[in-house]
Amino acid sequence: MDELVIRDAEVVDGSGGPSYRADVVVDGGRIVSIVQEAAAAGCQRPRARRELDAEGLVLSPGFIDMHAHSDLALLRDPDHSAKAAQGVTLEVIGQDGLSYAPVDDRTLAEVRRAVTGWNGSGDDIDFDWRTVGEYLDRLDAGFEGRGIAVNAAYLVPQGTVRALAVDWEDREATPAELDRMRRLVAEGMEQGAVGMSSGLTYTPGMYAKDAELTQLCRVVASYGGYYCPHHRSYGAGALEAYAEMVALTRAAGCSLHLAHATMNFGVNKGRAPELLALLDEALASGADITLDTYPYTPGCTTLVALLPSWANEGGPDAVLARLSDDSTAERVRHDMEVVGADGCHGMPVEWDTIEISGVGDPALGEFVGRTVQQAADARGETPWTTARGLLLADGLGSTILQHVGHEENVRAIMRHRVHTGGSDGILRGEKPHPRAYGTFPRYLGRYVRELGVLSLEECVAHLTARPAARLRLPDRGLVREGYRADLVLFDPETVAAGSTFEEPRTLPTGIPHVLIDGRFVIEDGHRTDVLAGRAVRRTA
Repeated sequence: MDELVIRDAEVVDGSGGPSYRADVVVDGGRIVSIVQEAAAAGCQRPRARRELDAEGLVLSPGFIDMHAHSDLALLRDPDHSAKAAQGVTLEVIGQDGLSYAPVDDRTLAEVRRAVTGWNGSGDDIDFDWRTVGEYLDRLDAGFEGRGIAVNAAYLVPQGTVRALAVDWEDREATPAELDRMRRLVAEGMEQGAVGMSSGLTYTPGMYAKDAELTQLCRVVASYGGYYCPHHRSYGAGALEAYAEMVALTRAAGCSLHLAHATMNFGVNKGRAPELLALLDEALASGADITLDTYPYTPGCTTLVALLPSWANEGGPDAVLARLSDDSTAERVRHDMEVVGADGCHGMPVEWDTIEISGVGDPALGEFVGRTVQQAADARGETPWTTARGLLLADGLGSTILQHVGHEENVRAIMRHRVHTGGSDGILRGEKPHPRAYGTFPRYLGRYVRELGVLSLEECVAHLTARPAARLRLPDRGLVREGYRADLVLFDPETVAAGSTFEEPRTLPTGIPHVLIDGRFVIEDGHRTDVLAGRAVRRTA
């Protein structure tokens, strides 16, 4: 007898087609049969060792988070309810060009310091890997060999590759260094990565010229992967930066997935239609493009990321040395406040939009929840003095929220036919962005039920089948016989994000059951002790 029948569910299967009522049977980690209500009339209904009454619930494929920063969280927290409780069954990590493989001892130490604001210092992690394949094996093993909370796919981080081959210097790679980077990307793809990411406003990835990136993208394309850039500007010059990525990947013959594709800052208010027209033109001429967004207006990054690229050259120790020197720090301030630093997307920084969301040193907790302007006013000093002091005192580990987005742009972009969902969720800090805990239920609750921006069937397709297609996963993203039983059951009338900017770690409501590989990771609204997640490797 089969393991489980989910009875009387309203199936939204991920295809975008109309929902239907059915019994869905699961066995051996896969969907073995789907008996629609009409077909079951007058016939014996399927039976199993366990029956789950899904009356009033929608059954959909598990949600795929196309932009996650859980690279260490998956190894640190077996519960990982931040994602599991949202119905996320697969995360794509290795984002924004900086992660922990491939590395050597030097590069690992440098990367750990550079992304402390994203993932913590990692002092609690045994970094017993150096290659992409070894990292994926570590995810497979998880906790005591039992796995991790949710599945994870990995992107080769171009910035880490450049740090390994070229160091943190602002210069062109030599032919030998470029050959080494090509080999490192190829090895990562061969070992199971699904593509390559870049952070082109972060060092050292931002030092790569288009010709270098094109060469690396050709390697990615030869393995059927995709390029996922955090491109060179989301502010001044945003449209030009998007066009650059489209042209670059077309020249390389590589698929393109635009990370957290927003149009932010005052200069881009109401300009989402221009971005979508650019993408539509490229798609009509044969380009392979997708994108992801989160359903919120503020962004989230590290405070040090706002500095000009010249100030970030050489890695964390060099940054701290520059900030400690008064004359150099004054140059940094001038670039940020007057010129518009490339780290702040070419826009002069507005300190009243920069909210401190987390600090590495608990002794600095007084800053959390305040904008830099508010903290400076309270201390009777200039905003730059406050920001500089915090960067030095916190060892560059402070995270921020940037309140620079526009709701009309958010809604317009999420409607597009190549859109997918990505939380861009940073899980550390005293007051993280609520998108880390709320992205997927917020899509379903606010933008489907409350606002009607998307239909339920269309939204589910954005969060399931479309990202699975981008990842080239042949048996995920749809409720189909033979597909993996990565499934979510939610109440369409009550599903909602519980997380807010005031209480960002509140779990969602209306998602009582989540299954990975046919096993309940969320049951009756509670996290089980099941660790069904594994590394999801690139398929040929």
